[in-house]
Amino acid sequence: MRTAVVGAALLGVGVVALLTGVLPVPAAVALAERVWPVLAFVVAMTVVTELAAEAGLFRAVGEVVTRRARGRTAVLWCGVVVLAVVCTVFFSLDTTAVLLTPVVLAVVAHAGLDARPFALVTVWVANAGSLLLPVSNLTNLLAAHHLGNVREFVALTWAPALACVAVPVLAVAVLHHRRLRGRYTADAPEPAADAPLLRRTAVVVTLLLVALVSGAPVWVPATVAAVVLLVVTARRRPGTVGPGLVPWSLLLFASGLFLAAEALQEAGLRALLAQGLLGAGPWTFAAAGALGANVVDNLPAYLLLEPAAAHDPRLLVALLIGVNAGALVTPWASLATLLWHRALVRAGLDVPWGRYALLGLVVAPLTVAAGVGALLLTS
Repeated sequence: MRTAVVGAALLGVGVVALLTGVLPVPAAVALAERVWPVLAFVVAMTVVTELAAEAGLFRAVGEVVTRRARGRTAVLWCGVVVLAVVCTVFFSLDTTAVLLTPVVLAVVAHAGLDARPFALVTVWVANAGSLLLPVSNLTNLLAAHHLGNVREFVALTWAPALACVAVPVLAVAVLHHRRLRGRYTADAPEPAADAPLLRRTAVVVTLLLVALVSGAPVWVPATVAAVVLLVVTARRRPGTVGPGLVPWSLLLFASGLFLAAEALQEAGLRALLAQGLLGAGPWTFAAAGALGANVVDNLPAYLLLEPAAAHDPRLLVALLIGVNAGALVTPWASLATLLWHRALVRAGLDVPWGRYALLGLVVAPLTVAAGVGALLLTS
């Protein structure tokens, strides 16, 4: 609800700017042409992930990880890390926060383990691990407009992505090393409620993962997968298909934010930032991105700083490192962090924001520094 209210307010600001001439019509049209594929992808992937969760795909994968760990706590934790990385890279950080976090918490509860190291690594990987592909983060999708196709994007981001995952994972391993020792006994896995639906969903999602790195515009395979899953699910469980699958509040928020940010740029912010950041290098843009993300959220921070970095791919990737991997301090630094915390509250797990912020103040700068260092060494 809050997201919808903020989105409506931002949309109102953008409309006023458009009507008063602060935002020229050609600029608004160019913005619409740029962002509609991004929004189409967000809608399609939300439908896909919601239907996959309804079919029990995430729970089934969690049970496989639990069985493969064979009662070893450290191996289970490593499996959760891998699962969080894969989910974030291919389905986005918000999917990890919303759909994977409850699965991880359920797995840990059934094993009788301390949930804190599992919960913390999940949210840190969700943010810091969202660099590799355009689909990993909404900021990446926007940056892909300047960075080229998937191969060109990955050529620039693979090393920073690895570095930005390694730092928070090592930090959690050191911080909670005692809790990650020993063994556990897990409950027997529950049978799937609808095995045929689960199998068909797994096939569609697997094909989608391949298509997302094929080089085709990502909204196309995502839309095809969403339509196929809607048809398959409607035949098996017609009550689960409806307008509620569409993330209306997120669409309103993103549309309003895009419009308001563009209005600010046209009102003079673009020229001001370009002058202030003239000659700045990757370290400066990464630091500015991290600071902006933790002050106002990662998406508006990216939108406001993007024009000053768009002329140089290295600067743009450095900005992505800052707004993605640096968003580990404040609760509002990314929507994924707030969604993750809501999942924890529902599960009855308390993670004080003060402790989270203190840990982030240490880990975020190290993560951003590692990412920028890897970028400079490989680009």
